[in-house]
Parts: sequence; C-alpha cells; structure tokens
Amino acid sequence: MSKKRVNIIGAGLAGSEAAYQLLKRGYSVRLYEMRPQKMTPAHVSSSFAELVCSNSMRSNSITNAVGLLKEEMRHLDSLIMSAADHSSIPAGSALAVDRETFSQRVMETLQQFPDLEVTNDEVTDIFDEPSIYATGPLTSDALADAYSTLPGLAKLHFFDAIAPIIAYDSIDHSKVYRKSRYDKGDSSDYINCPMTKEEFNKFYRELIGAKTTELRGFEDQKVFEGCMPFEVMAKRGAKTLLFGPMKPVGLEMPDGKKPYAVVQLRQDNAAGSLYNIVGFQTHLTWPEQKRIIQMIPGLENARIERYGVMHRNTYLTSPNFLNKFYQSVQLPHLFFAGQLCGVEGYVESAASGLYAALNMDRFLSNQPPLDFTKETMMGAMAHYVSGANPQNFQPMNANYGLLDNSQLEKEERAKRSLEIIDSYGN
Repeated sequence: MSKKRVNIIGAGLAGSEAAYQLLKRGYSVRLYEMRPQKMTPAHVSSSFAELVCSNSMRSNSITNAVGLLKEEMRHLDSLIMSAADHSSIPAGSALAVDRETFSQRVMETLQQFPDLEVTNDEVTDIFDEPSIYATGPLTSDALADAYSTLPGLAKLHFFDAIAPIIAYDSIDHSKVYRKSRYDKGDSSDYINCPMTKEEFNKFYRELIGAKTTELRGFEDQKVFEGCMPFEVMAKRGAKTLLFGPMKPVGLEMPDGKKPYAVVQLRQDNAAGSLYNIVGFQTHLTWPEQKRIIQMIPGLENARIERYGVMHRNTYLTSPNFLNKFYQSVQLPHLFFAGQLCGVEGYVESAASGLYAALNMDRFLSNQPPLDFTKETMMGAMAHYVSGANPQNFQPMNANYGLLDNSQLEKEERAKRSLEIIDSYGN
C-alpha cells in the first residue's frame, strides 16, 4: 500500500517544519520551492528556511511570549528549533543563529527522508488534494491571485524592511565597546557605538532628510509596526529613536558614563565576520544608507556587505477562511501556514507550520483535530488568526495577551502551557 502524500508549497520556516512533522509520521511529502528558478525581492539563496530579515529569533525566556512559544515547539520535536539551537551564536538573552548553518541544518535533516520529493516549479493554482500552503509573505503574484479565488478569501499586504549587514573588520574598535543591555548574557555579545548629544542631533537631522527608495506598483504604503523602517520611525520624533532602537539605558560605557544614544551591532554569523545593525531596517537608497551609517561613531569606514531593502509582505484574511487548526473551513483538504496566515515572526511562522502539519495528520487519519487551546501560545495564535475581526485583521506576534489564563503569573501560565503540550506527546 502506497503512503499518503501531502503537497507542501513553500520551503520557508513554516513549510520546512510542516514537511518534517509529516515525514517523521510516515507520509510522503512533495515539497514545492520555486527558488532558484524564480527568486523573490528579498531572498538571496535557494536554501530552505532562509532567514531574510534578521538572524534573531528573539528572547529565550519562557516569561517572554516568544520564549514560551519556542519551548512549546521544542517539546514537540520542532525541526526549526533544533536547527536554531544547533546554529546559535552569542546574542545575550536572545536566540540568534548563523543563517547559513541554520538553513543547512534544516535542509540536511529533511533530505535524510527518502519520502521527500523536492520540485523547484512555481505553483500557480490550488491543488485538489491534501496540501499545506506556506508560501510566505513573498508569495508570487500568480499564486496570490489564485488565493483570491478561494471562498471568503482576500489578500492583504503591508511592508517589511530589512536591516543592513556590515563587515566586522571595517569597524573602528577604538570608538566602540562590547556590552549586552543590563549585562544579560555574555557582556561581549553586542558591539555598541555610543553617541554624544551633538553627534545624535546631527545624525538625526541627516536621517530624516535622507532619500528613500520609491515604492512602485503597490496600492498603498502601509507599514507593519514591528518592522518599521528606521527613517519612518525617526520622523515620528527624535525621542522615538532614543526610547527605541538607540536607547542608551543599560549600556553604560567602560568608564561608567552613560552615552546619549547607542547604536548596537549584533553578530550575524558563526565566524563573527558579519554584524547586523540592530533595529536599523530601512528603505533608504543605497548611497544614503552608506552615508548615514558612516556617520555613526566607529562605523566611519563601514563596509556594507548587504544593504537594507523593503518588500511587500502579503497575508490573507484568515478569519474569513481558516478554522483554529489552520484548516480551510470550506476546503478541509487544504491547510495554510506561516506569515501568509497573519502570524508575524520567524518563530510564529514555524509554529503555525508545526500545528498545521499535526492537524493534517489528524485529518488524513480520520481523527478529531488537535486542539492546544488558548492556554498555550501555539493554540492562542491559531485562535487569533481564525477568530479576529476580518474587517481590521492585522498580523500578530506571539504575546501573553492572547492567552486565556491571564489571571495567572507568567511563570504559572508557561507551566500550564507546557503541561498541555506534553499531554499530547510528539
């Protein structure tokens, strides 16, 4: 008897996680990934689970919502979390990874399964067989149009921006110092570029007047708050930066003095040869990026290895279309996962792929859906995606406000969540 086959469209974080969960449960998986035959505006490789915007997966503490989500995934044998832990690099209390090592680990793990078939064709229609669509925010135009034909579904979008990456050997180390905020983690995890008030004011004036790249062919210029371009943030006022990505709190200099503002650099690869500028996602023109970055003390001769870019981020009106298991209400053989559904963030995307795969398994096995409930972060996110008001539906990061047990302290909520996850096994 031949094994049941599931199509998975998209080999990003959600698609790779879903593929792993189904393959280890004995399914045959046909994984569609259009790269490298057709690239997106933001990807630079054909690797599975390429991390496009940042190399950080945010906090590791379970008292932080995304930290709890990561721990739930670890308890469910998540491929993405295993690969992230394997490829982690210093980042204080956060989990950051070497991008290449991370993607390589994901690919190598999946390729060990003989029942995985990978095809690099672009999918432009909807399959009439069990399928998980996880094409992400950079879904091709043809497939996005196909989504719009599904019952009750429309496609929406906002914009994401990506931060620049610079070469470590181009930093003037006589002007910078290493320190994690409040000394969380290893004190050497971040490089800090301090500014005086005069340096900041000059930098700010030049930043808000800098030329940006024109966005063409889009209906509007709606920006997602979580990935707001640095220059857009700056135009809300200088204090937006001083209380945001350039806040000096907890970053005293070695002599004990407090800088007026600080630009932080975070290690981006295991070799330590690349650093990204924390919170500096941007859509300034490339010449302006270079000019503005080189105004930062210590970065006067910075060599930019990857410039920041801005791209459209497409998502669906999931509350009109999906149930709380990431399953189409009217077409139950179809599941959807990842940022396409309206979850926001690397970890959230992978978690939705994991949950969708577990419920695809239940669907194909004629078992009741797996309901993690709103007492778990994974379940609460699925409830949000399926139950929010479709009239003003916006992508959402994991947060403790989504959980049902809000009367409990965070430690107790986390404990309860993991008990529920563990009761299902993996």
